[in-house]
Amino acid sequence: MRSNDKVVCGVDVHKKFLVAALITADGDSIFGRFTNSQSGLLELLQWLLQYGCQLVAAESTGVYWYPLFLALEDHMEVIIANPRQIKAIPGRKTDRNDAQWIAELARNGLIKPSRIFRRDDRELRKLTRARHKLIQERTDHVNRVHQILEAVGIHLASVVSDIFGKAGQFILRSLLDGVAIEEIVERIPVARIKKKKEALLDALHTHLGPVDRVLLEQHLEIIQVIDAKVAEIDTEVIAGFVDRRDDLEILISIPGIGVTSAVTILAEIGNYRDFPSAEKLAAWCGIVPSVYQSADTLRTGTITKQGSRQLRWILVEVAHAAARTKHSALHRYFMRLKRRIGYLKAIVALAHKILRLLWHLLMNREFYEESHRPEKVKGDLLEDKNLHRRERSAIALLTRLNYVITKPRNDIEFKGVQGG
Repeated sequence: MRSNDKVVCGVDVHKKFLVAALITADGDSIFGRFTNSQSGLLELLQWLLQYGCQLVAAESTGVYWYPLFLALEDHMEVIIANPRQIKAIPGRKTDRNDAQWIAELARNGLIKPSRIFRRDDRELRKLTRARHKLIQERTDHVNRVHQILEAVGIHLASVVSDIFGKAGQFILRSLLDGVAIEEIVERIPVARIKKKKEALLDALHTHLGPVDRVLLEQHLEIIQVIDAKVAEIDTEVIAGFVDRRDDLEILISIPGIGVTSAVTILAEIGNYRDFPSAEKLAAWCGIVPSVYQSADTLRTGTITKQGSRQLRWILVEVAHAAARTKHSALHRYFMRLKRRIGYLKAIVALAHKILRLLWHLLMNREFYEESHRPEKVKGDLLEDKNLHRRERSAIALLTRLNYVITKPRNDIEFKGVQGG
């Protein structure tokens, strides 16, 4: 059956209601208005089934399209379109016209469907994004704790690298309990920190005021609650990846990727087999250069930044970690680019390379392995890939110093000119 022989429906989605325009196989238009609620969606479903609708198209408006998709996905084909791709021709704009325009585009096969994750993948992505939001909230409260301490002159962070570690937590709790500073220092449970007695006494010489004490207590309690919530989410995420343990192990084998970042990447990508090539995955992620072409002029700009913002963020974080991994191919790749295009662009390019790399590893079911290239001895010109360039520079310098250079066979001899 051709697409324009189908009974199709375009839906203009709003927060409180839906406007549907149904086009029959004969080309007649039928309109309906339904509430964006469970009862309204069931009424819409019955209305569509009554007319034998086979295809429904709608815009991905905020999160309001989710209930519509969930209500219809098991009964007929549903296309969720990017609003930028189905923008109506300027003119008379009404809800009915918008719905009919979407229906006409769907009827003629002119809508490129957005990629919709499977239900299980959607649930995992919800969990990882919720975890990220909690971590951001925790960071805000951690920064406020630092601000409170610095404002009253308690420079604990200058002595303890992590004030929320074992020693830092003990000190903060003791300060809130009103324990004397000397006693706090003597009872610190970490021997390494306890050796810094003089520095600790100097950093803790100021006492907390009543208001600062209340605020500090609240922030610490909130941080503790968030940590518990993050642990609950981690348990759910791990349970969701029981059947994908091999995928996790493959990603963790790549320098810079840990368990959290691997879980986030897989949750944001979903089914990586949906992409026929690594280039398609990178384009979907929005980490490829934008292209401007006119006649014989071709220019590339910044990355497109389409697709998942969360995925681009975690890839850049992974790239930072990989760039710091010494003696790895990814580190060497980053250093080469950094000298030529700068730090930030090199990080984005490395993130793009890691994304392509992990697609190939996942598709081929392989683990990342370094080439184990022997390290070059520093100063050994014979192992330098720029040997010929260095040789020409050295010869030019010696010639200017009045040396005569001959090269019999494979050896270079230097003969100083008398009086040079």
